[in-house]
Amino acid sequence: MAKTMNPIDAQARKLDTAKVRQARNTGVILICLSVLVAYVFAFGTSGGDAVFRLSRPNDPWAAPNLVVPAMAFSYIAAAVLAFLGARQFMRGGVKWTGLSMGFGLLLAVAAFLVWATAGKSFSLTGMLQATVVRAVPIALGGLAGVLSERVAVVNIAIEGMLLAGAFTGALVGSLLGGFGGLAAAVAVGGLFGFILAALVVTYRVDQIIAGVVINLFVLGVTSYVSSQVYQEFRFLNNAPVFRPVRIPFLSDLPVIGPVFFQQNIFVYGAFIMVCVATYYLFYTRSGLRARAVGEHPQAADTLGINVYRTRYINVTVAGMVAGFGGAWFTLGSVGRFDEGMTNGLGYIGLAAMIVGRWHPFGALMAALVFGFADSMQQKLALLQTPIPSEFLAMAPYIATIILVAGLVGRARPPAADGQAYIKE
Repeated sequence: MAKTMNPIDAQARKLDTAKVRQARNTGVILICLSVLVAYVFAFGTSGGDAVFRLSRPNDPWAAPNLVVPAMAFSYIAAAVLAFLGARQFMRGGVKWTGLSMGFGLLLAVAAFLVWATAGKSFSLTGMLQATVVRAVPIALGGLAGVLSERVAVVNIAIEGMLLAGAFTGALVGSLLGGFGGLAAAVAVGGLFGFILAALVVTYRVDQIIAGVVINLFVLGVTSYVSSQVYQEFRFLNNAPVFRPVRIPFLSDLPVIGPVFFQQNIFVYGAFIMVCVATYYLFYTRSGLRARAVGEHPQAADTLGINVYRTRYINVTVAGMVAGFGGAWFTLGSVGRFDEGMTNGLGYIGLAAMIVGRWHPFGALMAALVFGFADSMQQKLALLQTPIPSEFLAMAPYIATIILVAGLVGRARPPAADGQAYIKE
């Protein structure tokens, strides 16, 4: 008789087969990137050097420009990508899959930037500074998603909360000043978080439907007021903008000074919130209880944890975080509200949460990737690359699809995510 395989051994063998398949797929992708870099970026360049300016005229400590020979760099990048791709087909390539893919994508993006800048120059420091700024609403949206889904509440309403925060920040900020508008935006975001919690926790409405309802409600109300009220009473849509705050000494450092230490309170607030949320979720008793509610609410309830209250608190706080992020669009950027100005960044925040594996710092890192894609398309438009502007505008969304499609299969959400809890 044929020997029956142990179920544990069968599962392990299945996992090994999946890892080998993933490694080979990664190898194919890297080799294709190598061919693309060689034939498009190397052969397609007119030669010359790509000059990346690391300092600005008013910087106290100037750093020399980064000069990169465009054609030589493209050939080297293509060779390295080919090596990384071939390495995935060799013995031991499985354990290098994630690192090879990450480094390969980074190298391909660098080759693309060098190709686009060949014979020209642009401020690399300025692009990195814009990357951090543009990542703020995405990071805060992702953080709001983490706080909600860690207690098993899917927060599709992040887009609506961002929009509500932007609208309230502009309206109240026009009347009471910047800090008044900011406080009101946080309060309104918390209110919508509480409404979402009431719908999905107490009344057990489907979490996706509840989030979509909030998004549509906020979009409808803000669009009506923007088109009907603000057209006549323009003074209600003229809020002050928070200016950058320079951190002494640190802001004078080359490159990292302008990028991290010459920003407004929204950037600093986002970094602080990510740190606080990480400490709360992983180093406090309350955070442990919140994660227990998201993983196994029945067991948490048995141990005396109030599942309903925990979900209410986390989702309300998530709404406040999203309201703060929404205020960035008006009080941290242009000082006025425009219809639908969030442009789907709340949904990209959800993607950042998934790519970041439901961790605050992971969501921040993913948000920086999306922010880089957004700032890069702005810079490439200024460089007048032969790529159509419509494709450049798609860059942040293409990055979202690539990252989610590549990583979502390996990311595990909280076990009870999206499930209503009924106390027995």
